[in-house]
Amino acid sequence: MNPVTVIGAGLAGSEAAWQLAIRGIPVKLIEMRPGRSTPAHVSPWFAELVCSNSLRSDELTNAVGLLKEELRRLGSLIMACADEHRVAAGGALAVDREGFARAVTEKIRNHPLIQVLEQEVTDFPEGEVVVATGPLTSDAFAETILKRTGQEGLHFYDAVAPIVTLESVDMDSAFRASRYDKGTADYINCPMTEEEYLAFWQELCQARQAEVHGFDDAGVFEGCMPVEVMARRGVDTLRYGPLKPVGLRDPHTGKEPYAVVQLRQDNAEGTLFNLVGFQTHLAFGEQRRVFSMIPALKEAEFVRYGVMHRNTYLQSPGCLDRYYRLMAEPRITFAGQITGVEGYVESCASGMLASLELAARLLGLPPVDFSQQTAIGALGLYVSHGSVGDFQPMNVNFGIIAPLDQRVRGKRNKNLAISQRSLREIDERRKGELWQCVS
Repeated sequence: MNPVTVIGAGLAGSEAAWQLAIRGIPVKLIEMRPGRSTPAHVSPWFAELVCSNSLRSDELTNAVGLLKEELRRLGSLIMACADEHRVAAGGALAVDREGFARAVTEKIRNHPLIQVLEQEVTDFPEGEVVVATGPLTSDAFAETILKRTGQEGLHFYDAVAPIVTLESVDMDSAFRASRYDKGTADYINCPMTEEEYLAFWQELCQARQAEVHGFDDAGVFEGCMPVEVMARRGVDTLRYGPLKPVGLRDPHTGKEPYAVVQLRQDNAEGTLFNLVGFQTHLAFGEQRRVFSMIPALKEAEFVRYGVMHRNTYLQSPGCLDRYYRLMAEPRITFAGQITGVEGYVESCASGMLASLELAARLLGLPPVDFSQQTAIGALGLYVSHGSVGDFQPMNVNFGIIAPLDQRVRGKRNKNLAISQRSLREIDERRKGELWQCVS
């Protein structure tokens, strides 16, 4: 059997390569890093998490929690490595970012049917191809893709949050807790008085931004809104967003603070923490100056500053089918954020679905048609059919999953019932031949 070429070793590409290889299909995995990097990547590892280290909620009453559980049951490499390198984050799944990426890389490199090539791709190779180059696709290959699909370039801007060392955080000002005391006290909370918050907000609104070619506030994806862009929307916007104090009580005062900046563990050792919701494209010096106005971070050591980068995606409806295949040339499959799915778990899911369909086709098996009752199926259907007039990157949500055919009282109960229905379908799919041939 001729090898399938997978271009890009991010979350989607790594998952796709793995799913094909464990079914006996040889893979040629091409990754341009570390020879040529991107504005956001900092390591040579596959599946590097360039923004947050959180894969978001792990609960079945949340759509992304359902999607993660579907992927686990389907045999996801990404989810197995994430679970293995989990760090404390309350009800969310967060990972030691380096340990996770190292684990994915080792699994991929050690599989006998996966050949890894370190080079940049500028044109489509012959044969079956999975394009998982992500939102940071190189300019040359992005141009090739756009010519092949006949589209104008679409893009939005994404931002990365800074990381500080634990030992530099002033714990006399901060306190450990999870919101509403849910789970264990996994977050470091940095409280601010009204006076401190207003001074911080004013400087944040006026701080100098780094130069990003072609950037304007309207081009930012809402799910990764830079903190300074959010601040400019109004004095209380941050207090109702990432700095909301609701559900937190400062043990130093016994009261709910006026505003709270949360820090989330970023590595297994618990020595590094990222500023939750502080994606930014401020100049590095401005980040140090303004973020150090947060009392607990007045002496903070920044091991990584926030950065801004362009994300590129396709106008997928009318271009890709429900299996993420290029309609005009089905031998070419896309996966990951370049398709318009948004988020780590969603990228992994697209790589999973795309590779399962491709594996079934190459092995002469019927396609695995995940229905809209599943999160993985609903996401593929949204990307291929949803919002044709104004297609925007989408996180998984219960709004795109088929509703129940009976009434269930209460939002959490309804979401749990949807999840249970989905997982029953996933368990049935796993009985198929495509899972019997896994080695």
